Amino acid sequence: MAMADLTLDLLSPAKINLFLSVTGRRPDGYHELASLMACIDLYDRIVLTYTGHDIRLACNAPGVPADESNLVYRAAALYRNAYRERRGHLPFAGLAIQLHKTIPVGAGLGGGSSNAATILKALNNQVPMPLRPAHLAALGLQLGADVPFFLHGEPALATGIGEQLAPWTGLPAYSLVVVYPGCSLATGEIYRSLNLRLTNCEKKLKGIVLNQGIFDAAVHLCNDLESVAMRRCPDIALIKKELNRLGALGALMSGSGSSVFGLFTSADEARNARLRFTAHAEWQVFQTKVIV
Repeated sequence: MAMADLTLDLLSPAKINLFLSVTGRRPDGYHELASLMACIDLYDRIVLTYTGHDIRLACNAPGVPADESNLVYRAAALYRNAYRERRGHLPFAGLAIQLHKTIPVGAGLGGGSSNAATILKALNNQVPMPLRPAHLAALGLQLGADVPFFLHGEPALATGIGEQLAPWTGLPAYSLVVVYPGCSLATGEIYRSLNLRLTNCEKKLKGIVLNQGIFDAAVHLCNDLESVAMRRCPDIALIKKELNRLGALGALMSGSGSSVFGLFTSADEARNARLRFTAHAEWQVFQTKVIV
């Protein structure tokens, strides 16, 4: 049983998809994909305090629900119930959770999935008989297809619906400029609007996916969802053009959008690009790097 009044101060990282190839649609509505995913050092902060009460959640971001619909709350409740079922007693009496958002919402950066994974890992680390990694990953998948990746935490090739992970070694620690244009896009809507006959990443990426070769930004940056998202958020194309103009090795929309990242060979180059970036008032611009 976790000690009452214990407080944990946690960082919850964002991610980018260095390529995302959609290869098919399953009968249950989920899409099959192949994606190279990596965490970046852009973080939400979660302060978790063990209490004698039920789960309570507070969030600093307007428009983000602080109730049972939030992935943070759902992750804590799911872990509590799963642990009780497996171990015969509750892992904690109650939790007070403060969620401090920095990662934009609906941006393709995985903030909600990362928050859920951070909670699952933190709770599991505090119990005397932790759940096995495979069980934790299965719980994560109940919360979202990206949650198992964040539990894994290192660069990986994600296949299936994103839950089948193979470690990816040798990825450079690219410096990044990440730009969020203020368009909050719903992942499900973007996938449902995709015409699989018009996708082109699978052929382009076949060799690197099969052999896990060396990632080349000039060749392998590809996202089958990008054209769909651009129709809803034309600023994506403007941001890509600006990042390339500023000397990026390449620029790509992350996930289902609408954030766009540019890859740079050094922190100085990324910093110069960020300082020179011609941003609109509603755009958020971050300088960060890939975590390897």
